[in-house]
Amino acid sequence: MLERLGVNTRDSNMRTDNVAAVMVTSNLPPFAVSGSRIDISVSALGDAESLQGGTLLVTPLIGADGEVYAVAQGTIAVGGFAAQGDAGVIMKGTTTSGRIANGAIVEREIDFALGEVDSLRIALHNPDFTTAKRVADVINKRTGNRVAFALDPGAIELRFPGLNSVEVISFLTDVEQLSVEPDNPAKVVIDEHSGIIVIGKDVRVSNVAIAQGNLTIRVTETPQVSQPSPFSEGGETVVVPRTDIEVDEQDERRFGVLDGGVTLQELVDGLNALGIGPRDMISILQTLKAAGALQAEIELM
Repeated sequence: MLERLGVNTRDSNMRTDNVAAVMVTSNLPPFAVSGSRIDISVSALGDAESLQGGTLLVTPLIGADGEVYAVAQGTIAVGGFAAQGDAGVIMKGTTTSGRIANGAIVEREIDFALGEVDSLRIALHNPDFTTAKRVADVINKRTGNRVAFALDPGAIELRFPGLNSVEVISFLTDVEQLSVEPDNPAKVVIDEHSGIIVIGKDVRVSNVAIAQGNLTIRVTETPQVSQPSPFSEGGETVVVPRTDIEVDEQDERRFGVLDGGVTLQELVDGLNALGIGPRDMISILQTLKAAGALQAEIELM
């Protein structure tokens, strides 16, 4: 590469420890035209330690069909940092991956004539029967005709035969301005790695009694050194073990009763009254689900 730029690199010992092999990915958005810019993600491959302060050289972005759709280049923005010395390392975030805002230029368009189609499908971010029907009903009420049909929980078909491209865009603009209240399913999302719990507002609990208690045993070792008296014969220095054992059975914990059909606030207040933390609350929620008392779906991340 340097020789193509006119730099003579022959008969020289070049140390390229600051060169990294990377993987470049991006999503080509709909209706992207040639000359527009898109964001890209850069991730290190191999044993590269950091991409901080790095610059991505010209990289073609190839689609699944083998065609080049964009060309990427630019300075990498890394969200973390790392500093190290002889006896310590400080690291925050990930330094082996980053992004380049508007780092790729679209070179190839995906042909699509909006004015030549008679129907389009709207995909819901969160598939739901109730939400799909509500969206179709609102569109049909706005237009006065049955032009929207809920095909399944995740797709709605819009039919507009006889409209040209300008009329189709105006129609879709009117559809975008409509407001629909989505249906929120009763769900509890649990991230066991970080201990985060998110409970939906429609979660309900049947009449149930809950008790929680942990047995904690703490063992502390504080060894002491025993030395012989001065000028004694045959004495030697020995280490005398000292062990302190504490047992906490948490006898003060009591049963808590939750009435049937309690709200989210009452559920959280009842669990907090037991004096438990997020880790124990995860186990309680899973046990409530196993007992059939939690009227919600549990999703583990």
